[in-house]
Amino acid sequence: MNQILDFFVTNAYADSLGAGSSPQSGGLSFMIMFVVFFLFIYFAIWRPQNKRVKEQQKLLDSLAKGDEVLTGSGVLGRITKISGQYITLTVANNVDILMQKSSIVSVMPKGTLKTIE
Repeated sequence: MNQILDFFVTNAYADSLGAGSSPQSGGLSFMIMFVVFFLFIYFAIWRPQNKRVKEQQKLLDSLAKGDEVLTGSGVLGRITKISGQYITLTVANNVDILMQKSSIVSVMPKGTLKTIE
């Protein structure tokens, strides 16, 4: 029975420290790994997201009356009024909708609405 138990369960022996190894080397490699992980998160996620936010804010600040825009829901229209955080979009003759400025995704080139109609 003891032989079967030895086959499945192995004994664990403590490893003595060699002459060249120190117990602090594991902490240093952990710190290096942590710094590399932080740099990866910064360059892969945080920096591009901040860049997109700045571009979107620049787009919203540059909106003017008469611009043809595309909203997040896919509605194309011409801005007829801007008041604070809201805009009035004309999507067809006598059809105006009130939307938040933040729903604007892009500004289309002038004449886009005429080419679609």
